[in-house]
Amino acid sequence: MGLCQKWSWIRLPGLRACGLSTAPVPTPPLWLTERLALFEDLWAGQVMRSASRAQTEHRTIKVSLPGGQSVNAVAWSTTPYQLARQISLTLANTAVAAEVNGEPYDLTRPLEADSEVRFLTFDSAEGKAVFWHSSTHVLGAAAEQFLGAVLCQGPSTEGGFYHDFFLGKGRTIQGSELPVLEQICQELTAAAQPFRRLEASRDQLRQLFKDNPFKLQLIEEKVMGPTATVYGCGMLVDLCRGPHLRHTGQIGGLKLLSNSSSLWKSSKPPEKLQRVSGISFPTAEGLQAWVKQRKEAELRDHRRIGKEQELFFFHELSPGSCFFLPRGTRVYNALVAFIRDEYARRGFLEVKTPTLFSTKLWEQSGHWEHYREDMFTLQPPGSDRPASFPRDHSTSHQAHSTLALKPMNCPAHCLMFAHQPRSWRELPLRLADFGSLHRAEASGSLGGLTRLRCFQQDDAHIFCAPDQLEAEIQDCLDFLRTVYALLGFSFHLALSTRPSGFLGEPCLWDHAEQVLQQALEEFGEPWDLKPGDGAFYGPKIDVHLHDALGRPHQCGTVQLDFQLPQRFGLQYKGQMGALEQPVLIHRAVLGSVERMLGVLVESCGGKWPLWLSPFQVVVIPVGPEQEEYAREAQRILQAAGLVGDLDADSGLTLSRRVRRAQLAHYNFQFVVGQKEQSNRTVNIRTRDNRRLGEHSLTEAVERLLELQKSRVPNAEEMF
Repeated sequence: MGLCQKWSWIRLPGLRACGLSTAPVPTPPLWLTERLALFEDLWAGQVMRSASRAQTEHRTIKVSLPGGQSVNAVAWSTTPYQLARQISLTLANTAVAAEVNGEPYDLTRPLEADSEVRFLTFDSAEGKAVFWHSSTHVLGAAAEQFLGAVLCQGPSTEGGFYHDFFLGKGRTIQGSELPVLEQICQELTAAAQPFRRLEASRDQLRQLFKDNPFKLQLIEEKVMGPTATVYGCGMLVDLCRGPHLRHTGQIGGLKLLSNSSSLWKSSKPPEKLQRVSGISFPTAEGLQAWVKQRKEAELRDHRRIGKEQELFFFHELSPGSCFFLPRGTRVYNALVAFIRDEYARRGFLEVKTPTLFSTKLWEQSGHWEHYREDMFTLQPPGSDRPASFPRDHSTSHQAHSTLALKPMNCPAHCLMFAHQPRSWRELPLRLADFGSLHRAEASGSLGGLTRLRCFQQDDAHIFCAPDQLEAEIQDCLDFLRTVYALLGFSFHLALSTRPSGFLGEPCLWDHAEQVLQQALEEFGEPWDLKPGDGAFYGPKIDVHLHDALGRPHQCGTVQLDFQLPQRFGLQYKGQMGALEQPVLIHRAVLGSVERMLGVLVESCGGKWPLWLSPFQVVVIPVGPEQEEYAREAQRILQAAGLVGDLDADSGLTLSRRVRRAQLAHYNFQFVVGQKEQSNRTVNIRTRDNRRLGEHSLTEAVERLLELQKSRVPNAEEMF
C-alpha cells in the first residue's frame, strides 16, 4: 500500500461490476466526497437508462472493421472492446480507444447505430494523445489527493502530458514533492481504476464543480449544448470530452518530469497556476527505453551545447529573448542565407515591414479577437491613459489608441498588397519577411530556443489567383521537402481542418480543405487528418519533422486563407478587366529560425556540417617557427569567408592540440610544419581523424568554398 498505508479504504460503488479493483486513498475533504457522491448518483441513473434503452431499442446493426471485415452487433450493447476481443486478445489488450465513424470513441461505450470502427493503439499519434490524456487524469487525481489541488486543465502534448492546477496564493510545488506525487500516480495506475463516461446537463455540471471556479468558467465558455461529458476515475471527476483508456492499469510506466508556473489567462488579472509535466507508456520497458533516449538527448541539449560552443546565451534582463554570440550568429546567418537562395530560385520577393502597429490593424485581421492575450501592447506618448494589457481595453476608441508589437506578418503583407493597384500579371505575388516577431508567452512555457518571446520566421505569404492555388501549394510542399532533405530530416504531414471558432463561410472552408487534400494526395508523402485543428482563418498543412533521435518537431506549415483577403478588401484586375479577389497562402519552412537552430544543434549533437559550421577550420602550427605562416593561412581562410581559427598554444604538444580540435568538432585541421611552410601547403585532417594528406593552401581553400557552396552534409568525406 506504500504511501496509502495509513489511510482509510473507500470502496467506490459501481466498480465491482467492471471487474476492476479499487485503490486505497486518503480520507478526502468534504468537497471531494460530495462531488464523488453526486457523480455516483448520476452514474447509477445513466446505467439504468442505458440498460432500459438496450432492451427497448434492441436491434442488429452492421459494423465495418479494418481489413474490409463486416460483422453484426447489437445497438446499445456491443462495445468496440468486445469487437476487438473477437479479432484478437492482443488487439483488445493494446487498443487504447476506438474511432467510430471518424470520431474518437471509448472502447467501453456501446455502439448506437451502423458503424465503421477502427482501433487506436499507442503506436499512432491519435493513440498516444488518448493515452497521455488519460495519464494526465491520473496526475490530476494524485494532485487532488496529495496537494489538495484545484484542477484547471490537463491536455496531452506531442511528447507527453501536463496538468495545470491551483494551490492557493503563493503556494508552489517543490521539487522534492515530485517523487511523492509520482509514487501516488504509480499506485493509482496499479489499482486499475476504470474510466467512466457520464453525460451531464449544464445544471448538473455546475453542481459537480461548484467548488472549482476554473471548471465553472469552462462550463460557461465551452459548453454550448444542453449536455457535456465528464469522466470519473477513482476519486477523480473531471470535465472532459474523452475518449480515455478502459482503466488506469493500461499505463505500465509513468514518470513526472518537471514543475513550473503557468497562467490562467481567462481571469483578470491572470491567475498563477502550477504545471507538472510527465510521460507515460503502456509498458515499463517502454518507459525505460525513453529514459535511456532522454539521457542521450540531454547530452545533445541545445542549451548545453550552445554554452559549450559559445553560440548563444540568455539573460534575466531580457526574458524570452536570445543573445546570439559570433559563432551562433554565423550558424543563424548561414541558415537564413540558405532560405534566401531558395527564395531567389523560387520567385519570392523579400520585404521588410514595421514591428509596431495600431491595434486597429489586428481588429481588421481578426487576430485581436483570437490572439490579443498573446500580444505585447503599449500606449504611445501623449495618450490620456497609461499602458495596459489588451484585456483592459473596453472600448474601440481606447483600443485604437493602443499599439501592439506584431506577433505575425500576414496583416502587414496584406497592407503591402493593397497599397497599389494590382494586376493578374503580378500573380502569384510571393512576399517573404524575416522581421522580428513578439509573442507574450507565459514565463513557465519559455524554454531555450524552442519557445521565445522574440524570434524571426522564414515567413512568406503568397497572393494568387484561385486557378493558381493548387500549383502553389505543390511548390510549397516541394520547398519543404528540399530544405528538410538537405538538413537531414524526415517529416510527416497532417491536414488540420476547421476549428469550432472559425471565421468565414463553411462553403469556403470546404473548398479550401478539398484543395489542400488534393495537393497532399498528389504530393505522394504520408499524411494524417486532424479534424478541428486548423487556424481560425483557414485550414492548414502542419509539418512534423523528425530529428536524428527520432523526436518530432512541428516547424513548417502551409495555411490557406480566404478570410484575410476579404477583411482587407484585396483585389486585382483579372484578365477580363473585372476586379477579383486573390487567395492567400501562409507558408513557413523553418518556422521560427531560432527554434530550428535549436533543433539542428540537438540533431547534429554539435557536429555541424561544413556549410553551417562555426568550427570549419583550425590552423595548428607544429612549432613557434611556423606560427607566422599559420596566421597567414588563417587570414586567407577568413578573407575567403570561411571560419578560420588558430591554435598556437606552445604549452601543448601537437597531438594534444589536434585532439582538442577534434573534440571541439572542427570539420578540418590544417597542420603546418616546416615542410608545409616551405611548400605553402597544409596537412589536412578531419574531425574523425581521417588524414587527407598535404594540399596546396590555395587549392584547399578553393575546395572548401566549393563544398560550402554546395551545402553537402559530409564535406569531410567528399574533400
